[in-house]
Amino acid sequence: MKAETAIIESLDEFYSDNLGEEVTRGLRESASRGFYLSSRPPYGYRKIRVKDGEKEHTKLDIYPEQAGIIKGIFNDVLNGKGLMQIAKELNSKGISSPRNKKWGKTVIRAMLNNEAYAGTFVWGRNSKRGLEPIRVENACPVIIERCVFDMVLKTMQNRKSSIIHPKRAASRFLLSGMSYCGLCGKALTGAKAKSGKFSYYVCGTLNKKGSGSCQARYINSQKFETQVIQKIKDGILTEENLARIVEMVNQDLDVNSIQFQNEMTTVMRDLQDTNHRLERLYDAIETGNVSTADLAPRIHELKLRVDKLLERKLQLDGLLADRRVELASPEVVKRFTNEMRKVLELSEFTEKKAFLRSFIEKISVMSDHAVIKYKAPINGLIEDKIGVLAIVQHGGQ
Repeated sequence: MKAETAIIESLDEFYSDNLGEEVTRGLRESASRGFYLSSRPPYGYRKIRVKDGEKEHTKLDIYPEQAGIIKGIFNDVLNGKGLMQIAKELNSKGISSPRNKKWGKTVIRAMLNNEAYAGTFVWGRNSKRGLEPIRVENACPVIIERCVFDMVLKTMQNRKSSIIHPKRAASRFLLSGMSYCGLCGKALTGAKAKSGKFSYYVCGTLNKKGSGSCQARYINSQKFETQVIQKIKDGILTEENLARIVEMVNQDLDVNSIQFQNEMTTVMRDLQDTNHRLERLYDAIETGNVSTADLAPRIHELKLRVDKLLERKLQLDGLLADRRVELASPEVVKRFTNEMRKVLELSEFTEKKAFLRSFIEKISVMSDHAVIKYKAPINGLIEDKIGVLAIVQHGGQ
């Protein structure tokens, strides 16, 4: 999967949260009936189309090969293996991860917390409207029994330790955890002065060891954060950039559509051939050339093949329909861009910080400028530069 696709997916939840009330109501109604709404199924599942009166909706179906991997991961946790060890073993075996990249602790931890594997569909955890999440029991095919799922969660909670520094965990500084001193490499720390009237970022080395330990400067936090937000809005969240990202995503979807269409052609050809074989057998019975008992096993075999081909045809119909729905129009891109910009302007602190993290890999602060490194290239851009205004000169002097 292209890195641009990952960015689009990381913004999908923000976009969904800003949908109109009427659309939200419709989505919640569909979710409450156990229909799967996200564009991509969880690892271990595939999407299938099901009839609902005159309409079709999407539900989850088990992907056997991937489901086996999921079961192995849960068993490994119960057998005492750590997440990093599990990830290394999966990578050493050449098993593809959900994003077709290397396995890591974050991916595995998310799987271990996904209730879909225990049969429960959960949708709308982060509703901006303050709505309770939709929870539907027995809406997903069970891969992991609930008792095993709960046991793994308890095991994970017992292992959990506080590895995040308390100051960082409670930090109300927007760029903490993303910003580093470009001179010594230490993380920047947010601090306040004069009873909280002023706030600034300071190099961790300088903050801990004092004047002369690093030539970094103290950076005005409000101005620094404003500059970074403005750079994201003006340089990244533009219709042109997002249209390009969506175009690349659509190209990927088109490639998949061609593959699915080619498979559909093969399925239809095999289906037609199998039906012709059945017709010839029925003709032989009607003409009295052979008895029904003689042909019954062969007829049964061909009918099973027809059923499997029809089942795959239904799945491919759904996959192709999903691709047509996922292709974004210019109107969607424009609306999407506006919604994303609103997140940076109007959202709460935690949401705004998570949003920035979806774009920013690292910010390196030098004496008079900072370099923003993005998680993925946007129109060829992987780094950006901004000027920063120091409030205190080198080394705190």
